[in-house]
Formats: sequence, structure tokens, C-alpha cells
Amino acid sequence: MDLMSHSSTFLLPSIPVDNKLTLKYALVVLNQRLPQFTPLLWNHAQLRLCADGGANRLYDEMPELFPQEDSLLVRNRYKPDVIKGDMDSVRTDVLEFYSNLGTKILDESYDQDTTDLHKCISFIQDSTSELDKSDLCILVTGALGGRFDHEMGNINVLFRFSNIRIVLISDDCLIHLLPRTHRHEIHILSSVEGPHCGLIPIGMPSAKTTTAGLQWDLNDMEMRFGGLISTSNIVRNEKITVQSDSDLVWTISIKKPM
Repeated sequence: MDLMSHSSTFLLPSIPVDNKLTLKYALVVLNQRLPQFTPLLWNHAQLRLCADGGANRLYDEMPELFPQEDSLLVRNRYKPDVIKGDMDSVRTDVLEFYSNLGTKILDESYDQDTTDLHKCISFIQDSTSELDKSDLCILVTGALGGRFDHEMGNINVLFRFSNIRIVLISDDCLIHLLPRTHRHEIHILSSVEGPHCGLIPIGMPSAKTTTAGLQWDLNDMEMRFGGLISTSNIVRNEKITVQSDSDLVWTISIKKPM
């Protein structure tokens, strides 16, 4: 079984050049409060999309992160490459503003079977060559918090695109999928994340999960809803290893800046 490595270096001001996990980032902004580190993620990303009402958030809230700067200058600087979705939330004035700056507007109101996040991930997938997909990581802000059905829809996207690295991020935590097709090494950046973490079998039980580096490690343990799931765990080492016969959702807390 191949090894898959994970690191939250995108939370650092600059990604170390000697970082063994060199990824290309795309950013998707959803319609929830922008995390305070959104400008950092924006700078790391090579492609930036707003999913429908996420464009309202970018327009309204990005200037709030730069209170000493002129709002128009901030909006001009943080221009998305694409706004995509069923367009039931984005305001007309916001669409017009970004369209005049050259943002591509993709109206998929005809498709009511997929979420706006799903639509954006599909666009990124179609825009990325097969050779580059292994190095691609999609960062998603606004995916956590707000309506619970929206949260579950966003988590479902992790499973529908399990061949792509997708990280859902809020001010409080991040989550991503650990596919059962791989063994996993999670490299902990203690300056920006932890110590609270969890491993959750969503969709199907895990008959055997084994970990190393946690306060409460699992040794061929069964996990399922209605039984044991590993929530409120604690990272103890700089490297966590996970192997499971089921896809698992990994979550870890994000530290507040001092």
C-alpha cells in the first residue's frame, strides 16, 4: 500500500523550499465568514474561485481584514479568477464588479443536482492535467459552520472527489479525507495547529484502524457511528501515522494567532 503524506504548510506565511510535499494550490471561497488567514491562502493559490455567494463574502469581508487600506484597492487586489455556481446567492452588483475586472462568470443554474462546491471542484479538475492532479491541493474556506446540511454536503464532496486532495478550513479547524487506498503520514505543524484532533469514519464503519503518535492511539480498532469514534483526541508527536480499511475524515484544531 502506497504512502500518502499530509502537511498544513499552507497555514505558514511562506512554504519552506525544502518541504518534501510540494503541492500546487487552488482556493475556493464559499458563502460563510472568511477565515482571518484567507489572504495567506490566497497568496499560496495559483487558481482562485468563488462559489456563488462566496463572491459576496470576498467583496464584503476581505476589506475588513485590511482596515487601514482603501476598500476598493483591496477588492481590486483580491479578484477571483472564476465565480461559479447556480447563482442563487451572489448579488448583481458583486457580479458586475468582478466581471468588469475580468473574472470569468460561469452560471450553472441548470444543474440543481450538485452543490456549488462540487461545481467548483469539477472546474478545477477539468482545468488540471492528469500529470498535475497528483500535486494538486484544493483549499476551501467557508466550508464549516453555518447550516449543518451545507456542512454535510461539503464533507460529501471529499468522498466524491477522493482522488484529489481537498482541505475544508475554518478559523477553528481543518478537515480532509484519508483514503483507505493509502497509508498516511500527517506532519503536524505545532506552531499553527493542534493539539486537538479526531478521526471519524463517515459513510461506512472501519473494522480496523491503527494509529501512532496520538494520546489515545488505535490498534486495529473498530470505529463506527453508534460505537467508538475517535473525537477529542490529542496529537503527541510531530508525525501521526494512520492506516485503516475505511476512508476516514481527519480533523485538527487551528491555533489562534497571538
